[in-house]
Amino acid sequence: MCLVFVAYRHHARFALVVVANRDEFYQRPTAAADFWQDRPEILAGRDLEAGGTWLGLSRRGRFAALTNFRNPQRVLPNPPSRGELVSSFLTSPEDADSYGESLLAHAADYNGFGLLLYDGVSLHYVSNGLDLERRTLGPGLYGLSNHTLDTPWPKVANGKRAVQLCLDEGADVNCLFDIMANQDLAADGELPDTRVGLELERRYSAAFVKMESYGTRSTSVTRVSYGGEVEFFERTYDLQGASHEDRVYRFSLQSGRDTRVLAR
Repeated sequence: MCLVFVAYRHHARFALVVVANRDEFYQRPTAAADFWQDRPEILAGRDLEAGGTWLGLSRRGRFAALTNFRNPQRVLPNPPSRGELVSSFLTSPEDADSYGESLLAHAADYNGFGLLLYDGVSLHYVSNGLDLERRTLGPGLYGLSNHTLDTPWPKVANGKRAVQLCLDEGADVNCLFDIMANQDLAADGELPDTRVGLELERRYSAAFVKMESYGTRSTSVTRVSYGGEVEFFERTYDLQGASHEDRVYRFSLQSGRDTRVLAR
């Protein structure tokens, strides 16, 4: 995943609102969001190559989202999959603070990542990108791309402003999807230098990335009300975002009942 916005206790109706884009190579096999057969408490898409996920939630109200920290100068040989950090947290008995503290002890074993953890009560951020970092986050709106939390890259700063406008309008799902579909590129003078070259910096600067072999594979919106009602929307795209399929899941943290709706 390359872009995620989290509104934590920042809306009158929703304790948590998350909107995210996952960028990946088109050839990498991926399963769309569903409850996992081997871990049925997890609702998430799945990376079929490594077995983990980039974003998911659990029937207990836990949530996690992962982005890669872009640093081509630090790539470890044969590291463990970062995607397992999300799924292991979703099934862990530890609260987000304890899980994050435990993770710091071996975070350097992984290639660079930023990880957002929500245990139904508190929101935490863990990263090994620049330094080992663990933070408890207060109520507010946060943006994370392929650097540290709230690094003001154009698509993070512009996206946060746009998400705030959607929240002010009621956190409408279509409004949030529209933000993540933006293919506008940043001006060269606003681009970061992550040592991938100017042309790639340009292409990566859009919220919705569209390249020959790599791009945005899915967009998701998660809304969790203060009363424990969960809504999860996922839009998956075919090659280069030419068309999409929508999946919608709704369930109650109190009753455990859930419904799924599929629509083109």
